[in-house]
This record gives sequence, structure tokens and C-alpha cells, in this order.
Amino acid sequence: MYMLVIVSGIFGFVVFVILAIFSGNNAQKPHERIQLALGRTEAELSEELPPLKERILLPVLRKLTSVFSFFSSSRRNKANSKEVNQNEEVGELKSLRLFLGLLIGLLLLAFYSLLHVSFLAKIVISILGFLMGYMLPGSWQKAQIKKKQAEIEKSLPDILDLLTVSVEAGLGFDSALLKVVEKQKGALAEEFLKVLQEIKMGRPRREALRDLSKRNPLEDLSNVIAALVQADQLGIPIAGVLRNQSKQIREKHRQRAEEKAQKAPVKMMIPLVFFIFPSIFIIILGPAVIKIIDMFAKK
Repeated sequence: MYMLVIVSGIFGFVVFVILAIFSGNNAQKPHERIQLALGRTEAELSEELPPLKERILLPVLRKLTSVFSFFSSSRRNKANSKEVNQNEEVGELKSLRLFLGLLIGLLLLAFYSLLHVSFLAKIVISILGFLMGYMLPGSWQKAQIKKKQAEIEKSLPDILDLLTVSVEAGLGFDSALLKVVEKQKGALAEEFLKVLQEIKMGRPRREALRDLSKRNPLEDLSNVIAALVQADQLGIPIAGVLRNQSKQIREKHRQRAEEKAQKAPVKMMIPLVFFIFPSIFIIILGPAVIKIIDMFAKK
């Protein structure tokens, strides 16, 4: 009975940790940063509590990261603050992987201890649970990156059109970016907000745009950034560059859609041959086969 209570408590704690880590009120972050960029103070936005992930779980992960890094022989490069931040994020991810792996492994070990299972099976199941918990954060992160890249690729032509209209209306490029950040929502608007914040801190626009391309290694976005940097260097009107890039990206999207449509019949052959055709043959030939078997059985 006591073991069942312990297992239930551990299971509830695991569910709470996973939900708190992979959820959270992240939708308000871009809006809050936009409001700060528009001139609102942090005191006006501090009335709402930050999500549970930032208040409790991230400090715990940072503590675990410091503990694991103490036993690690690798040394961090303190010269570049950006590299330090990236190392901290990698360390937090490793700590999260080890934490979830150990937690799920111990949970499965405690659960199967209640059952009549051999010791070897318990060890194997615990190892599998550890591997599952260790791989879960990385898989979730890759899925989020792919989702973000797909969202950026989809919204890029519309945002370029809005930039073109804003620039043609007489706004500067930075003001046009701010207008896009105000009017649009999503991953690309948030990335442009980071570019504006870097420019506001005194960083050259070209370097901020190149960093945007490095953070999001997409072919369409890289081409747009390269064209904008080249136009800035040569003094070419940005509105024409943006319009041409928007047309080219839409043409590429149309070509990719046509390519996927042409591949669809080939991909449909596998389910047709292995799942649909056997069912059709059974429905059509089944009664005839049964009658033939009955005729031979009567003879």
C-alpha cells in the first residue's frame, strides 16, 4: 500500500514537471517585448506573474547545470557573452535530460517492483525509461524548431509585402520593421523584434540581420537577408529588393507545392498495395472462393 502511494506521488510529480516545462504562458512574451519596444515600462507589465517555468523550474535547472558542470571537465569560454548564453542553454537541456531520465527510470522501477517481474526485466525497463526521459526534451526541442521554421517560411512573403508597403509609404527600414512587429504575430515578428533591440543597443544593422539568418538557417530567409545586406552596401532602394524577393519566394512555394503534388501518387502506392488492394480482393473474391470450397467439399 505504501509503495502504491509512493509510485502515485512520483507519477504525479513527473506529470507536473513535464506539463510545466513544455507548456507555460509563452504566448504573452512577444507581446510584452513589443510593448517594451514601444516605450512601455517594465513596471506596467510586471503586474502579471511570469509562468511557472520561469519562476521555479528554470532556477532549479540552472542549479542542476552548475552541479553537473562542476563534475565536468569541460571549460566555458567567458570571452563572448553570446557563447556563454548558448552554453548555459545547452547545460540546462542536458540537466533536464538527466533529470527526466532518472525520474522516469526510478518511476518505472518503483512501479514494476509492485509486480511479480524478474530483476533483469526491472533493470531493462528502468534503462528504457531513462533513455525515453533522456531523449524526450531533445525530440521536443527539434519539433519546436521545425515548427518555428515552417511558420517563418510560411509567413515570410506576407511580412515582406508589409515591409514593402511601409517602405514605399516613406518609412525607414527600421521603422518599417517596427511596424511589422506591431501588426504581425508569430516567430518571424519576434525575430525582427530581436533585430530591432540589437540595433537599438548600437549594433550595426548588417550584423543584426546576419545573426537573424544564422539563428534561422532557412534558404528563403538567408536569400532575403543577403539581398538586404547587399542593397544596404550598394545603396539600392530596399522597396524594389523586398518586392522581388517576395515574388521569388511565392514562386518557390508554388514550385514546392507542385513537386509535392507530383510525389503524392508514388507515396500513395504503398498504402494502396499493402492495405487497400488486399481488402478489395477479399471483398470481391471472398464469396467466390467460399462457393468454390463448398462445391469441392460436396463432391
